Amino acid sequence: MRPLSLSDIFNGAVAYVRANPRATLGITTAVVLSTSVIGFLIEHLAPLAPGDIGMLVGILTGATAALLATILLSGMLTVVVARAVQGSPITVGETWQRVRGRMPALIVLTLLEILAVVLLIGAVILTIAGIARAAGSAAAVLLGFPLVLLLIAALGVVFTLLSLAPMAIVLERRSVPASVARSVALARPQFWRIFGIRLLASIVAALVAIAISVPFEFAGQFVSVGDGPEAPAILQATISTIGEAIGQIITTPFTAGVAALLYVDARIRAEAFDFVLQNASADGPTADDIWLPR
Repeated sequence: MRPLSLSDIFNGAVAYVRANPRATLGITTAVVLSTSVIGFLIEHLAPLAPGDIGMLVGILTGATAALLATILLSGMLTVVVARAVQGSPITVGETWQRVRGRMPALIVLTLLEILAVVLLIGAVILTIAGIARAAGSAAAVLLGFPLVLLLIAALGVVFTLLSLAPMAIVLERRSVPASVARSVALARPQFWRIFGIRLLASIVAALVAIAISVPFEFAGQFVSVGDGPEAPAILQATISTIGEAIGQIITTPFTAGVAALLYVDARIRAEAFDFVLQNASADGPTADDIWLPR
């Protein structure tokens, strides 16, 4: 129990999966497979609907299912990591019991983050369009490039400062406004550390997911070519979807673990939370109360 280094966080994000395979890989597999099947069916059934309405409904349904799945996974895996830090296992039922009451707040937080992203991107697009209309395309390109860079920087700041809010909602049982303020307070002193570790974790997860999905892509291409030009494209899409799902099942617990351990590390550095963890009991009805603010 001490401030966590990069290797501690990455090793911990792997170790908690090995210590709780049923509550991590089991939950992730169930959620990812469900959303993959929904997305697969929507992708192949939506084009059959007349006009563009079916396609639009399909896209919105798929996006909504993926968003809810991501929120559910982030909340449940946060609970698993918290119990692993305490040295105690947790069942899937107990995990859901802890998260279900916090789902509305997690959904609201996610929608607010999406709204912030949309507003930032929309403001930049409208500004560039206004410049192009007033001063021409050359001026729009000249001024648009730094605006895009500022947009990327702003998005990085927003996501870094709010990256600990889901943990505050689930573990500290805070409201959405209070969790946002809590996340900013914890993340601001360690902004570059949190930003760098999350960026590195995302890159590692993306590379692993690509490495897993590439053989399935080749297999899909091989099956399609081997069966001749009449081979149904649905078989190729099925194989590709399986590869993508396996990649998500393996990488999602890792990235969720990194985020939760960054929250633990932030509290250790800001509040000497390691002493609280050392003196707390990992069992009993008050085991989860140690995460509440004091």
